[in-house]
Formats: sequence, structure tokens, C-alpha cells
Amino acid sequence: MAKVGKKYAEAAKLVDKAKLYEPAEAIDILKKMDTAKFDETVELSVNLNVDPKYADQQVRGAIVLPHGIGKSKTVLVFAEGDKEKEAQEAGADFVGADELIEKIKGGWTDFDVAIATPNMMGKVGRLGKILGPKGLMPNPKIGTVTMDVTRAVEESKAGKVEYRTDKAGIINSPIGKKSFDANKLIENLTTLVDTIVKVKPSGAKGQYIKSITVSSTMGPGIRINQFSVKGIVKADEN
Repeated sequence: MAKVGKKYAEAAKLVDKAKLYEPAEAIDILKKMDTAKFDETVELSVNLNVDPKYADQQVRGAIVLPHGIGKSKTVLVFAEGDKEKEAQEAGADFVGADELIEKIKGGWTDFDVAIATPNMMGKVGRLGKILGPKGLMPNPKIGTVTMDVTRAVEESKAGKVEYRTDKAGIINSPIGKKSFDANKLIENLTTLVDTIVKVKPSGAKGQYIKSITVSSTMGPGIRINQFSVKGIVKADEN
């Protein structure tokens, strides 16, 4: 068994592993944990009863959380002409076309979000092997391939988060910082879970959400009673 740090061990004593906590109680415990000297990110893990290898059981999308995630993202936009100017005025950190594509081919990926206008995807598509594994490839399903460049940039800057199932059917996403007011973390949590429920894939059968866990960067997981989060009971009855 791997050794854990003293702070982690002390934090773990606050959690009953056999208990399912209400969201407010879980966040209260998380905020009491003294696990790091920096402002930790609060992560939500949602374990779904799906098999992502099947197209009709994949869950993916993006959402702007009500209170953001406490981090300003570096946004790159592939655009030309008027759309290039629009992206600059919207606050994008990097804007361009061929020169950015060549820079990325050289190994540069110093940005958090990549947005592209549809007419640029013929060229941007060639970067798939570089951007794809890093989760940076523009995608219309999450609103990063669009002509509405202003909205895409502003949403990304406001704390838009992408959610998608991993190979095990689990969605991991930040929902804010530990320093956030508890009510803001709870609202972000509820908003994300409700969104995941609303996009329940057609191939998902039985109880859709198997478990929900919240944790901080350096802290232990706290299991949440999924049926106490608004919207879940109704969706799982289908």
C-alpha cells in the first residue's frame, strides 16, 4: 500500500468512506481539510453506467459554470479576415492562421483552448495528431468550431469546461477553487451534474449515474448521494 502524506491522512479522518454525503455536507468537509498551501482546484468525478466504446453511449459536451472555475484560460483562435479581428477584440490571446499552424507543428501548444471558424478546419484538421491527444482540437460538439467567435472566446474566458467520459465511463471536471464560497461550489456542482443528466445518451440503460465523488487537488475523495442532486432521480427512472 502506498504511503500518504500526513496532511492527507489527517484529511481522510474527516471522511466516512461508507457514507454518501449530501452535497452541502461534502463541500463543507472538503473546505475544512488542510491539505495544501495553495488554492486547490475542486474536482468532480461522475461515474456513469455507459460504455464509451459504443457511439450511442458516449457523453461529451461543454458548459459555462455559473461561477467559473477560478482560472483564466489562454485562448487561441484560428481565423482570417474579419473573424481574426473579431477574435482579437473579444480577448483571444493568440489569433491567426498559417503561422499558428506551423508553430504548433513545431511542438508549441502553450494554450488551454483552441477555437476555429469552419472554413479553417481543412487546415486545422492536419493538427489532429498533435492537438487531439491533448484535448485541444476544435470541435463543433463543444462549440469551438463556430462563426460566433466572440461568444466562443468570451465563454472560454468565463470558465467554460469540457466534460467527456474516459475509457471507464467516468467524467472528471473542475468545478472551482477551494477558496470559493460553499454555495458557489454547490451551484457549479449541481449545474454540471444536471447537464450530464440532460445529455443522457440513448444507449444508456438502467441507473445512469453510478456514483459521484468530489475532491480537492491534494485531498481524498468524498462520495455524494447522487439522488440528492437535483434532476438525477427523474432521469434515472427513464
